[in-house]
Amino acid sequence: MTDITHPSVRPSGDELAVRIPADGLVVAVLTYRRPDDIALALPRLAAQAGTVLVSPGQGGPDGPENPQATVLVIDNDPEASARPTVERLAGTLRPGLVRYVHEPKPGIAAARNRALHEAASSALLVFIDDDEVPSEQWLAQLVGLQRSSGAAAVVGPVISEYEHAPEPWIEAGRFFHRRRLPTGTRLDVAATNNLLLDLRQVRALRLAFDERFGLSGGSDTLFTRQLVQRGGSMLWCDEAVVVDRVPASRLTRRWVLRRALRSGNSAARVDLELAAGMAARLGARGASLGSGSVRFVGGSARLAAGLISGSVRQQAQGMRAAARGLGMASGAFGYVYSEYRRE
Repeated sequence: MTDITHPSVRPSGDELAVRIPADGLVVAVLTYRRPDDIALALPRLAAQAGTVLVSPGQGGPDGPENPQATVLVIDNDPEASARPTVERLAGTLRPGLVRYVHEPKPGIAAARNRALHEAASSALLVFIDDDEVPSEQWLAQLVGLQRSSGAAAVVGPVISEYEHAPEPWIEAGRFFHRRRLPTGTRLDVAATNNLLLDLRQVRALRLAFDERFGLSGGSDTLFTRQLVQRGGSMLWCDEAVVVDRVPASRLTRRWVLRRALRSGNSAARVDLELAAGMAARLGARGASLGSGSVRFVGGSARLAAGLISGSVRQQAQGMRAAARGLGMASGAFGYVYSEYRRE
């Protein structure tokens, strides 16, 4: 899994300088008990942060004690298990380029809010997952689009690379094939696995991650939908690719169906949270229940058709649709599925 061979992450030989406002930039990577992943990603993130330049006329020169961009590792393990790995790697890099902080409060929303707090004095904040590797000009592409457009957020694509070849059911369902869009496309929702935020606009819109979604997932969905709902713009940057390394533990039917159930559940809860007033909440509850029921029935029918015809694709996609529908319907009734609950 350490040999990243996708063309989009190979050296291009044509580096882009990253020019940012004088207040600087923070690349935040949240981690929970993945020391090997952090050890792989951190040098690559630090290398890209090291290309950052302040735009002409905006602030003093970059110096060894005052880097214009930093990589911030937020360890969400109560035992702070990432500290030795991060501190060892940081010691081999430019002083101040990599920072480690420990956020013991369980839940990814708490870790995301810690990133907002730690980056409060910076102009830009970029989120990337600890099991992802950025393409060669990933950071330059994100920043370039934000600087040219003034967008409140910029989102990039995630390409999956498997630890081993998935079984036919997984491959037929295309569960790890994510969207690709033309650069500049406006979005109304996104995840934080490849997301740049203009912190000045985030503060003006009074945004934070809702920690009630910390162990269930969905705080990034709610955050980005609120960002757009309150007037911020969110744009797609198709050149800013990161590669997600999918471990064997996720290449199972059980994981795919549990993730579909959680996604549907959190989507319904986000709809309820965004609804203003009792009537709107009642409408959102009814819509989630209706849509979830349709997905469950339709997915079950598709599964049955696949079993009759022998189509693995129909079976896989039918089961996933039914699981997502069940999650939506349960979320409409207030049930919370905590995918990230800890023992």
